Amino acid sequence: MNKLSLAVPLSLLCVSAFNTQATTYISAKAMLDINNGKLINAPLLQIDDGIITKITTKQTPKLQQGDEHIELPELTILPGLMDMHVHLTSDPTVPRSERIGQSVPRQAIKAAYFAEKTLKAGFTTLRNVGAEGYSVIAVRDGINAGDIIGPRIWAAGPSLGVTGGHCDNNRLPPEMKYTAEGVADGPWAVRAKVRENIKYGANVIKFCATGGVFSKGTKVGIQQYSLEEMTAIVDEAHMRGLTVAAHAHGTSGITAAIKAGVDSVEHVSFVDDEAIKLAKKHGTWFSMDIYNTEYTLTFGEQNGVAEENLAKERQVSKKQRDSFSRAVKAGVNMVFGTDAAIYPHGDNAKQFARMVEFGMTPLQAIQSATINSAKLLKQDSNLGQIKVGFAADIIAVKGNPLDNISQLEQVEFVMKAGEVY
Repeated sequence: MNKLSLAVPLSLLCVSAFNTQATTYISAKAMLDINNGKLINAPLLQIDDGIITKITTKQTPKLQQGDEHIELPELTILPGLMDMHVHLTSDPTVPRSERIGQSVPRQAIKAAYFAEKTLKAGFTTLRNVGAEGYSVIAVRDGINAGDIIGPRIWAAGPSLGVTGGHCDNNRLPPEMKYTAEGVADGPWAVRAKVRENIKYGANVIKFCATGGVFSKGTKVGIQQYSLEEMTAIVDEAHMRGLTVAAHAHGTSGITAAIKAGVDSVEHVSFVDDEAIKLAKKHGTWFSMDIYNTEYTLTFGEQNGVAEENLAKERQVSKKQRDSFSRAVKAGVNMVFGTDAAIYPHGDNAKQFARMVEFGMTPLQAIQSATINSAKLLKQDSNLGQIKVGFAADIIAVKGNPLDNISQLEQVEFVMKAGEVY
């Protein structure tokens, strides 16, 4: 990895000097076709301007001066992975009492650090579902401008929530008169908040439909926004071409969010048969973070997680995993979402093993983090597959991840848009 990361910039210098139409080639031991699970031997990919332009097998590239041939003779390539539920500004190793005092600029620096770390773990696309001060939007724009290194990011601004709800901050005394940026009550107020988020660069909208595990004074299963308010949020966002994610643990909140037309429901801890049927009817995606329980219950207390929150995690964890198994068995649309920030960033791929343990095949788990996530983002015509015309977002691992899904925790090679990281 170190040799590649040093060699690629030097090759790019050669490109600019000798060959303005330089091509990158990748050859590997095998390529996983994530549509059918077949392993293709000795693939050769041609990449021009960050796009895959040709795929052949058992060929040797004819290099012109300035071209680059990346050889991965012991590795299997597959599309870059996607995580649809992260919070890049939050560091679970820092006590929560300290996090309250971090400024928005400090959070943005954290987010930039964690973005690069997550990219190098093989996740070339992320959806950041809520952050203060439009901080992750700034990080996204910095990545796109080439100022910093990181994955493609779809970023919400501050998550919308009711006064005193999960997306508010209830840890400060009333005399401080603090209200979180995303708080809005009533249909017209939530429309205004969606418009404000879009004004400052959000390209996805997130709201809290129910209480949550890590907030103070909220009950996990209790609905917060009304159906009327949720419908207003979704209508406003869809009118502007943005997708909508709803944080929802409780049954009534899940059902109301689906009826309101959200694109994805996050967590989905207490799902019932009606909600599953509605999700299938509406084509709603479920994003269920079933990895982080052990980390929270093992390290939460030493990281300053209050007993109230640990108790809610104990209440939710088994129910959520049962709900995951039922949703998979029922054939609900599923994407890969981990809630990174509850556990350390960069460990995102550890959830794959949990997804297989609780009902998915290895191929379904990989599809949730590739083609399915691309569909949720409405980017399935250019992301999520190794295919001609698609972005050259490519990772490589040893062996066949369908034989051992944990191989995805040890990514050996990462490329985003034709550049090696």
